[in-house]
Amino acid sequence: MSRITNFSAGPATLPLTVLEQVQEELLDWRGSGMSVMEMSHRDKEFMSIASEAEKDLREVAGIPQNYKVLFMQGGATAQFALIPLNLLRGKAGADYVLTGDWGKKALKEAGKYGKASVAATGEAGKFTSIPDRAGWKLDPDAAYVHITTNETIHGVQFQSTPDVGGVPLVADMSSDILSRPIEVSKFGLIYGGAQKNIGPAGVTIVIVREDLIGQASAMTPNVFDYKQAADNESMLNTPPCFAWYVSGLVFKWIKDNGGLAGVGARNQAKAKRLYDYIDSQDFYRNPVAKADRSVMNVPFTLANAELDADFLKGAKAAGLSGLKGHRAVGGMRASLYNAMTEQGVAQLVDYMKEFARTKG
Repeated sequence: MSRITNFSAGPATLPLTVLEQVQEELLDWRGSGMSVMEMSHRDKEFMSIASEAEKDLREVAGIPQNYKVLFMQGGATAQFALIPLNLLRGKAGADYVLTGDWGKKALKEAGKYGKASVAATGEAGKFTSIPDRAGWKLDPDAAYVHITTNETIHGVQFQSTPDVGGVPLVADMSSDILSRPIEVSKFGLIYGGAQKNIGPAGVTIVIVREDLIGQASAMTPNVFDYKQAADNESMLNTPPCFAWYVSGLVFKWIKDNGGLAGVGARNQAKAKRLYDYIDSQDFYRNPVAKADRSVMNVPFTLANAELDADFLKGAKAAGLSGLKGHRAVGGMRASLYNAMTEQGVAQLVDYMKEFARTKG
């Protein structure tokens, strides 16, 4: 079997040991005589999978007891609507800090349900840096402040958690969730699709403080009401069982590999190797302010854009996949999520060096 080195922004590479366990258990999960894909979500077998996954996630992320963990569907895109529906709680609006296209999408969707105000934006600088916290225009009466901790397209990332006073901080962590230690208690709500750092597409993790739920707008469908989801243990409807199961295996993989501290240190080392090479020469360039560079998604351009197609063709021949940049910014992008190995990054750097030597 020959596997490529997959730098896709998502769905993304998964730990090989997790895939091997899924393969081993695919037809018969632990003597049950059936695949997880065939189980009723109400049977004791899947109930044990679900409860163990939540337990492991709480342990890995250090989630306090006064937070609910929800396994939902619809990706982060669905949460763009569900957050204002659930968290406006009778208030007029919320503040949004824009650091890229995903923050813009969240803002636009929230505007359908209340006043969505731009507290700060990096758009004038083409989203190559995080707006200085001192310049944010925050409303102390806002229902919440929304940030995107890591912008997958533009490659900017919050390196620390901003202080927004007493207003609940809501964070889209789709592309850096569980990639480093965080203090959950600093957030009112954290959400993220699983398909980058956790598991297959289909399940969305929502971590929400208990006092923020139970006041959803009357127009909120029951299946999207956080209180209903919590009261029914994320099983008001049939959940994405297989994606939930694989995510649980990844939580165990994180535990077995040094927890978030170990994962975070490896992610930093991978990113440093790639950024150090990019900064060492002129053939490639990363446009993001060094202080705000993403550890997860590294966009870069070639000095001559006419070589982009050759670069991608050669990368594919070398077993390196998923390097084409997002259509909004062009160029290249290497996504270095948790399951990307240090060896994989070394292979990419070696290829980049050889391509620059022969084409530069």
